[in-house]
Amino acid sequence: MECSVAIITVASAKGGVGKSTLSLVIATTLARRGASVAIVDCDPNRNLVTWRAGPSKSTVAVISDVDSSTIARVLRDTASTYQFVIADLEGTASMTVGSATLASDLVVVPARGSIMDATQARRTIAFIEDQGAAIGRAIPFRISFTCTKPGFATRDEKMIRQKLKANGLPILQNDLAERAAYRSMFTYRLSIEELDCGRVAGLDKALANANALTDEIISTLRANREAA
Repeated sequence: MECSVAIITVASAKGGVGKSTLSLVIATTLARRGASVAIVDCDPNRNLVTWRAGPSKSTVAVISDVDSSTIARVLRDTASTYQFVIADLEGTASMTVGSATLASDLVVVPARGSIMDATQARRTIAFIEDQGAAIGRAIPFRISFTCTKPGFATRDEKMIRQKLKANGLPILQNDLAERAAYRSMFTYRLSIEELDCGRVAGLDKALANANALTDEIISTLRANREAA
């Protein structure tokens, strides 16, 4: 695989921003390319545990039953077996989130294009920066816009992006677009490439989006390591 072992945390202080979807899209894309991948599902809804119980033949493993006292150890231990470990965290600032953040090579902060999500993204980033200050090193992070309309951005979304960039906050260039395939992954409990094109529209575009986003995350991990 293009990158050595990495722990990626998907975190937001707000629910409903696509944390589990983002985690699953990245994980299954990496697995499709031949990487060994595990997701640590810390979300109380356990959507990824439910997905893994389905018929998908994807090699992605899903680990659950972790809390603030075990999350860091679970992430490190899992990283000794898998090339990529992705932590899908609960939608709050907690000890579990803090411990996972400290163990991460990259924190991805998902947000929709609304002022409410942007505000919560800022709070999440402040929490990440506080964690880094406590240990004397910056924790790399990126904002990921989710559920965006391909080729179209509202005025609010454009304004929010401009303000975030003006404040020096790094944003992934590739959004996680609004695609039927991403919802269908949970409906049928399959990876994108396993979905039936007769039932789900736009699979080719969903695959292209997933690949571009995953490529950018890998490039970000590589650049961070070269700069360290």
